[in-house]
Formats: sequence, C-alpha cells, structure tokens
Amino acid sequence: MYSKIENVTNHDEIQHPAVRAVLKYMNCDKGLEIHHDGDLPARSGLGSSSSFTVGLLNALKALKGRHISNGDLAALSIHIEQNIIQENVGSQDQISAAYGGFNRIEFLRNGAFRVNPVILHRERLENFQNNLMLFFTGFSRIASEIAKSKIDNMHLRYAELSRMKEMADEAITILQGEGELNEFGTLLDMGWKYKKSLSDRVSTSEIDQIYAAARDAGALGGKLLGAGGGGFMLFFVPLEHQARVLERLKHLIHVPFRFENEGSRVVLYQPNGL
Repeated sequence: MYSKIENVTNHDEIQHPAVRAVLKYMNCDKGLEIHHDGDLPARSGLGSSSSFTVGLLNALKALKGRHISNGDLAALSIHIEQNIIQENVGSQDQISAAYGGFNRIEFLRNGAFRVNPVILHRERLENFQNNLMLFFTGFSRIASEIAKSKIDNMHLRYAELSRMKEMADEAITILQGEGELNEFGTLLDMGWKYKKSLSDRVSTSEIDQIYAAARDAGALGGKLLGAGGGGFMLFFVPLEHQARVLERLKHLIHVPFRFENEGSRVVLYQPNGL
C-alpha cells in the first residue's frame, strides 16, 4: 500500500504534476481538499494517469457549476498532459476515460478525433470478455520515456504502423461476428509482434518469458498494455486453457475485470462555488 499527503498553500508547492497543472489551469485560488484512491498501481499501462487527470478536471468543472461534454473533457485532458505538463503521452487514454464504453477512436491530422461506439451483440461481448485474462507483471515503468523512443523511431516504422491501423478494423470485424472469436487472439499475437518492433524498450527478456509461458499454456495471443516496458499484460485465452495459464503464471497477480460502459462522471454534486 502506498500513501502520500500534500499540504500546500499555493500551486507551485504541489509535487504532483497533473494536480499542479489542473489547479493552475482552472484558476483554483481557494482552499480545496482533494482525495484520490486507486485500486491499481501507477505506471502500469492501464491509463491511470490520464484517468486521474480526466476525473479531476470533471470534478473541478462541476465544482465551478459548469457542465463539460465528453469530447471537451477528453480534449482538455489531452491539452493538459501534452501541452502544459509536456509529457510524451498519447491521446487514447484520455478519450477512453472521458467516454467509457467500447469505441473505435479515429485521430485526425488536425489534432481532432472521432469516437464511434462499437456495437456488439451482448452475448458476443460477454464471450469476448470471458476469454480475456489480465496479469500484473510486477514491473513498473515511466511510459513517457518509452513513448519517446517509439516517436523517435516512427519515421522508420511507417509500414508497421499502417498494418497496426488496419488490424484495428479487422479486430472490430471479428468481434462483430464475422469470423471465429479465436481469430481475435491470433490477431492480438500479430499485433504484439508489430508493437515490439517499434522500439527495443517495449519489451524485456522477463516480459518475453511471461508471454512465451502464457502462449505455451494455451493463450492464443496477448500484449503488454500501455507504452511497454512493464505493467499489465492482457491475454486472449479460450476458457478450456485458462486454468493452465493461471497455473503457469501463478507468480503474477491475476486481476479479473469487466468492461465499463460509462466514462468519467460526477456521482455527488453539492456546489458551493470556487
């Protein structure tokens, strides 16, 4: 368990970069008491940092008596992280946290984005979810450093990136019922190989061993979530092989999960103004 308390009298004393940037941007000049509790470790590839930024912005907007749309909330969170904090982070985590649900996100050259819900039959979605297994590798990493290494190599990996983009649409086609669900696992395995080619920092020998063990036990495919280097690994495992995968990876923390259909939301609103 980790706990940290910051008691400060002005913005510049705040050590947490997102809190400092958000409070400054929102011109919060009155006393605030902010509590944050997380169930999963930071720097783990699950988008926890961007989810925090999205949630804090949403709460402060509500405290000022303002409603913010999902699209504006996502865009503002991206602006905070990329332009104000100047971290080498993507844009998908902020959008996913703001919107929730199962979406196809299209990023446009002008910096805008389109979010289109992926419509799946309830039974198909349940079957898909039941074939996924999530494990914590035990390794944490600084995502922005790994992301920078991928950005530096991007001009050399156009073919791989183009193929990965095509695979996203192929995955949606499979999930919507055109093909066996197990084909998604095979596609995931292919995608992981492409992702590793983007930078030698995406994977490590320990992570490669974990992946090989899961595949040997029956996983059809998987990937390291987030930028790479550590955090959580997601595997597609047919139900009949899941006990074997659990046994082979028993030294790791298995984290059962369910899809979330709602994005960031204010659950209690008692405005006093700022």
